[in-house]
Amino acid sequence: MSTEAGTVADIQESEFYTLLTQEKILVVDFTATWCGPCRLVSPLMEQLATEYNGRAKVVKVDVDNNKPLFKQYALRSIPAILIFKDGDLVEKIIGVSPYEKFKEAVDNLL
Repeated sequence: MSTEAGTVADIQESEFYTLLTQEKILVVDFTATWCGPCRLVSPLMEQLATEYNGRAKVVKVDVDNNKPLFKQYALRSIPAILIFKDGDLVEKIIGVSPYEKFKEAVDNLL
């Protein structure tokens, strides 16, 4: 897992559960390399990670490598952005959305 500031780390299922207990606000981008719309959301997640560095953790999960996690949250399509606060799922944004929607969701939790 990369710890460089402003970069969105690719995580596995085991890391997800660790972060869920450690981070106050966790933004998880469920994505896949073959997903066109996911490529549109990816730079928005990078922007979010940079803007909220130190206040919210932004990570991505490849659904092909983490199917149980994808199924656990009853996701049927990607991109899917799940936002957790204190380990609880509080927001689910499915599909491509403008940056403001992601920003507003995080702002509401800060």
